[in-house]
Amino acid sequence: MILPRLLIPVETATAETRVAASPETVKKFIGLGCSVAIERGAGASAGFVDSAYTEAGAELVSVADAQAWGQADLLLCVQTPAAQNLARLRHGALVVGLLSPYSNQALASSLQSGGLSAMALELLPRISRAQSADALSSQANIAGYKSVLLASAALDRYFPMLMTAAGTVQPAKVVILGAGVAGLQAVATARRLGAVVFVSDIRPAVKEQVESLGARFIEPPELEDKPSESGGYAKQASEAFLAAQRQQLSDQLAEADVAICTAQVPGRQAPRLISEDMLDRMRPGSVVVDLAVAQGGNCADTKPSQTVDRKGVKLVGANDLPCTVPNHASALYARNLLALLEPTLKDGQLSLDPDDELIAGCLIAQDGSIRRGDVLTPGAN
Repeated sequence: MILPRLLIPVETATAETRVAASPETVKKFIGLGCSVAIERGAGASAGFVDSAYTEAGAELVSVADAQAWGQADLLLCVQTPAAQNLARLRHGALVVGLLSPYSNQALASSLQSGGLSAMALELLPRISRAQSADALSSQANIAGYKSVLLASAALDRYFPMLMTAAGTVQPAKVVILGAGVAGLQAVATARRLGAVVFVSDIRPAVKEQVESLGARFIEPPELEDKPSESGGYAKQASEAFLAAQRQQLSDQLAEADVAICTAQVPGRQAPRLISEDMLDRMRPGSVVVDLAVAQGGNCADTKPSQTVDRKGVKLVGANDLPCTVPNHASALYARNLLALLEPTLKDGQLSLDPDDELIAGCLIAQDGSIRRGDVLTPGAN
């Protein structure tokens, strides 16, 4: 019997420091009947040395080794590999990772021309059975944590209240926009540092979660078209609702020391929640951290991977924050992949059930046939 062969590549995307497997998950995949090959240095940026992988049972191969790619049945990646590498995979090989599938015609073309199957973790359904495989949540958790650390380092004040011989220092006021996974982790981290935290979200249902973490919930505007959520994600709000929310936020931000923006809708432009006029009211020395900057930004004037000084207000374009905590980000991501694939590996065979709700949601292509043309190539079908 030929064992399913896994390949773990060196990530080639700019500034990507994560790896799709840890020595821990390599050992477990081998225990499930797989053979594992990993490119030399694949885990170096995440603190996993080659020897740790070989001790776990993996075979080291050269970077972009055509033979290693051609022998792989399953490619585990963080971001989509370069097209020339995908072309090296054999017909029927399965690619699993954060593949940025939305309107990704280039990916669709590579999958079709190579006869490849692919699972995009961004499309994993938000059901209880999928929680252990939810890579978006594991990485958003890290982003929310790190956003607060960035804000505290950039702020010109303490976060906690301090009683000193020179007098009392009042705690910082932090306003967090969006109470998803990243937002709630930002709440918890800011509270641990001693800040007073306020949270704005378009979904009234998250109020209980926010208050359980010790933050104060800013009640959304009273409009008939209040947005809710679908599949665990916030639905796109109407422009009228967002306008009313921005007006409500303006007074809060005028008194804030820090604003952390986490509001994102998968596959769409991020809603603009902080305008130029609202920034004009923030005090010099305050900080805005925008986690949605890669999707256009929740805040005006933010730029990816840059800190902009706007009239004394520091605007931090905080994209790719999980890459700044690569060891834990990789370890959690690797466990997500293991949780997703473990049920498909039985008796030394890789078997996908396209009727399984968990598989069907994120299986974007099978043997070169595009299954999610609504996502990959909108309007093409």
